[in-house]
Amino acid sequence: MGNIHGHTFRVATFGESHGPALGVIIDGCPPRVPLDSQFLQHELDRRRPGQSALTTQRKEGDIPEILSGVSAQGLTLGSPIAILIRNTDQRPQAYTEMKSAYRPSHADFTYDTKYGIRAVEGGGRSSARETAARVAAGAVAKTVLKHACGAQITAWVESVADIQMPALAKTPTQKQVDASPTRCPHPATAEKIEECIKAARQDGDSVGGVICCVISGLPAGLGSPVFDRFEADLAKAMLSLPATKGFEIGSGFAGTQLRGSEHNDLFIRKGGRIRTLTNRSGGTQGGITNGEDVVIRIAFKPTATVMKPQKTVSPDGKATSLSAKGRHDPCVLPRAVPIVEAMAALVAVDHWMRDRGQNSPFGRCGRKA
Repeated sequence: MGNIHGHTFRVATFGESHGPALGVIIDGCPPRVPLDSQFLQHELDRRRPGQSALTTQRKEGDIPEILSGVSAQGLTLGSPIAILIRNTDQRPQAYTEMKSAYRPSHADFTYDTKYGIRAVEGGGRSSARETAARVAAGAVAKTVLKHACGAQITAWVESVADIQMPALAKTPTQKQVDASPTRCPHPATAEKIEECIKAARQDGDSVGGVICCVISGLPAGLGSPVFDRFEADLAKAMLSLPATKGFEIGSGFAGTQLRGSEHNDLFIRKGGRIRTLTNRSGGTQGGITNGEDVVIRIAFKPTATVMKPQKTVSPDGKATSLSAKGRHDPCVLPRAVPIVEAMAALVAVDHWMRDRGQNSPFGRCGRKA
């Protein structure tokens, strides 16, 4: 039914936006990995609603309950890890009008068409509330990657509407990213973005933008041709997130403006290993990681829920209008940053485990682990 991600490190999320709880079951996590419950809570705090004036004011503590798979000493057991996150601030009454009218650009119509039934309150599974479970799983994946190969994942807001931050000389730290409620690490740009989001909220409207994400420290050799290319799985993971409308890796669409001789990443020997002089490929070649930073960008549309009256139709096709109620993000990007990191971690750890399972028993074919 489309609720499971991964091949070896598999996660299944469950729960609806205004149901009693949501959560995730992780199957395939290696044993003896130290799982820090404080880190798990920290990651969920970065995503939770109500964290600033720029986000939805729904109040959820997002306190994770680890039900299985972790020992009393905090080590993973190798058995399925179940994490539950209870919903404590449901307001289903804010969605009564949605029973008789389809919200423009939401999943109301498509869910009704496919299943013949839908969770009206908050959109059910189509709500971004579901992503709390992904962030919980991503925290586990980040922990595995840290101990397995030292890989780190950092995402940040690069642009909102027509406000674009300048290019950075190096990847920002998470502290720099989280210094602003916009999660843009460039202070002058962050200030403009904050004003833009506040103006959209005041107008009862919304804005979109782009998030950049960098995965550093991954070994060369992750990813499998032809259909399980590393960037292909990243694209699927990112486009599975609510409100996403575009994905690019490396030079992306801008690379189409260069000639091949300009775009090619030349190989050099540096620091005792083979590197590339530039990184227009974005860390993968032939669908396999080359040891350079994996650099991706994800486009998020303006939040579909706006407070302005909009024309629509009822389930029986009659014309009507609808003004949204409830608590909503005027811009999803600040809270989407940890969600993007989580999905990148899930893809990376799954490919790391698949690669080790296939190649480690027979040597590394001349390449370093």
